[in-house]
This record gives sequence, C-alpha cells and structure tokens, in this order.
Amino acid sequence: MDKKRLKKIKMLLTDVDGVLTDTRIFYEGGEWKRFFSIRDGFGFIRLQEKQYQTGLITASKSEDIRLRAKSLGVQWFYEGVIEKEKAFDEIMAKSGLKADEIAYIGDDYPDLSVLKRAGFSATVPESFDDIKNSVDYVTKRPGGIGAVREICELILKYGFYRNQNKTSNSIVDSNSRV
Repeated sequence: MDKKRLKKIKMLLTDVDGVLTDTRIFYEGGEWKRFFSIRDGFGFIRLQEKQYQTGLITASKSEDIRLRAKSLGVQWFYEGVIEKEKAFDEIMAKSGLKADEIAYIGDDYPDLSVLKRAGFSATVPESFDDIKNSVDYVTKRPGGIGAVREICELILKYGFYRNQNKTSNSIVDSNSRV
C-alpha cells in the first residue's frame, strides 16, 4: 500500500453492490432490497466529521440505495450509471478536486476505468482477478461486511485531513445515520 497516495485523499467514492453490500439481494414488497453494514456507515460518518467528502456511484437504481445514500449524508450520489467514469469526471468538475485527491472502491468491470484513475483505489477480496490486479489495495474484509470501513480507517490515518481536530459534538446524531 502506497501511503503517499493516501496523503492526498480528500474524498471517498464507492460502488454499492459488492462493496457496500455482499452482492445478495432479496425481493420484498415489490422492491429489490439489500443489507448494508452499520460499521461501513459509521466509517462514512467518521470521514465526514473530518471534512472528507463522500459519495456513491452505482449502476443499480432502487429505493433502498437512495435511502442508504440519504442516511449516510453523502455529498455525491449517482445511480443507474453504467459508465462510471462520466460520473467521476462530473464529480471532479463540480468539487474542484483532482483524480489524485479521490479514493475509489469498486469490485467489477464497470468500476475499472475509475479505479485506474483514482488517487487511491481499492477492491474487495471476492472481486475478479483483473480488478484486484488493477488496484492499490485489496481489503481484508469482504464487501458489505466492513470493507468500506477498512478503507475509511486508512484514509483517516493517512489522508489529507488526518490531523484535523474537527469532530461532531453529537454521538446521537451520528448514530441515527449509520
């Protein structure tokens, strides 16, 4: 792992299916639904407390993902996006950040172009070999079960805002969002 690459990071973007979830879905009440990790959610909150921007770019389009994005308070949310590089470019243009200031976590071929451009790229252990061979870091924890939190903690330890003291004054507010 290249810690120097992490030192520039000011934003975390991630895919959803296979990264924030374990890829399994179930059907209930006329909608597809997913399980999300509370630990991953708290990682987003910890990043936001230190002024990191966060976002999701997903090929899926469903209410449970929209609700999760809202509960996490992500600044950037793109759904139904197959060509994720276009969303990545738009986020850079709107945020004023460069590719080397953005970390990205993805697990499949639609993520590959963004993984290759991001300042720090990561994937989950169950992703394809082509993906694992193209990233800076493969998480120890699986998708949907702490992989995102693992990357959040690396960013908090080595990222651009690592020495920031600004944190939320309210644990209650944070807990209601995870």
